[in-house]
Amino acid sequence: MRPHTLDDFEDSARLWADPEVVRHISGRPSTREETWSRVLRYIGHWKALGYGPWVVRESATGAFVGEVGPADYHREISPPLDGTPEIGWVVVPSMWGKGYATEAVRASIAWAQARMPGIAGIACIIAPDNLVSIRVAEKSGFQLARETTYREQPALVFLTSAAPPGR
Repeated sequence: MRPHTLDDFEDSARLWADPEVVRHISGRPSTREETWSRVLRYIGHWKALGYGPWVVRESATGAFVGEVGPADYHREISPPLDGTPEIGWVVVPSMWGKGYATEAVRASIAWAQARMPGIAGIACIIAPDNLVSIRVAEKSGFQLARETTYREQPALVFLTSAAPPGR
């Protein structure tokens, strides 16, 4: 896992243009323009906040797996997530079912817990029908905190503590 660079754009563009990938996220594939803005936003997270989403690649082959990591999107969600970083993840279909999402989410949580002092917890937002991501969240230590809506769609907010287990 490493922060995005502009060289990651083509992999990200293919990822976000896949209808299966975005089925539970936006429901609509992203254009190249939208993905370009997304990659710039990811890079900007690191520059402005010192954290952000990472590119995930297989260590043995360098193959693109997906994107994961903490972010602050200032989402218009009630109640707001103010001050609570949100970890998101997305994996290319050819890598589904191999445990990459859970491994990357757990690594993201551990990174945030170690390097983001003062946070009250870590959140993730998942569509209620995205059973695979709900399972990843639960295996990674997230617990359902509330049901809400985001962009007029049902959403589940999961939280995990800011402190690493055993503290």
